[in-house]
Amino acid sequence: MTNLSTQKRLAASVLQCGQRKVWLDPNEASEIATANSRQNIRKLIKSGLVFKKPQASHSRFRTREHAAAKRLGRHTGHGKRKGTAEARMPTAVLWMRRMRVLRSLLRRYREQGKIDRHLYHELYLKSKGNMFKNKRVLMEHIHRAKAEKTRAKFLADQAEAHRLRSKAARERRAQRVAARREVLVSGNQE
Repeated sequence: MTNLSTQKRLAASVLQCGQRKVWLDPNEASEIATANSRQNIRKLIKSGLVFKKPQASHSRFRTREHAAAKRLGRHTGHGKRKGTAEARMPTAVLWMRRMRVLRSLLRRYREQGKIDRHLYHELYLKSKGNMFKNKRVLMEHIHRAKAEKTRAKFLADQAEAHRLRSKAARERRAQRVAARREVLVSGNQE
């Protein structure tokens, strides 16, 4: 067989690729062997006796399949874990996520007027003190606090109304007693 290393080198240079990507037609080896210049190689490329092989594909099929399975919770057992639980999902990151969720909820409620600034501040500090496990627990606490506040207000109003009623009754009784005393005093004088 003819040695075509020179032709391969020239073709690689013309095609601007590596020599492993150059394909020389084995049936036309004798004709290719006569090409000793870049010009001749260009003619062979034009005629299709020499061409650049296509790039080998690197399929992502298996990777996609594996990723889809992992989303369903497969391939995550003890044997597949390299780092510690802390390294895989740091507690600091979990804490930051939770704080951001709780604080954004508090901010939103304050802006909407669902909670006043005093309750906001109290709940902000309680969130920082790790009192609420998640958003649901915080929302339940807010509803309870609001209900308790309205109940306390209702009871206070009721007590105030009772006080006013009893005060008015005392005053009326005092007036009646004073009137009776006046009648008695005026009766004795006569």
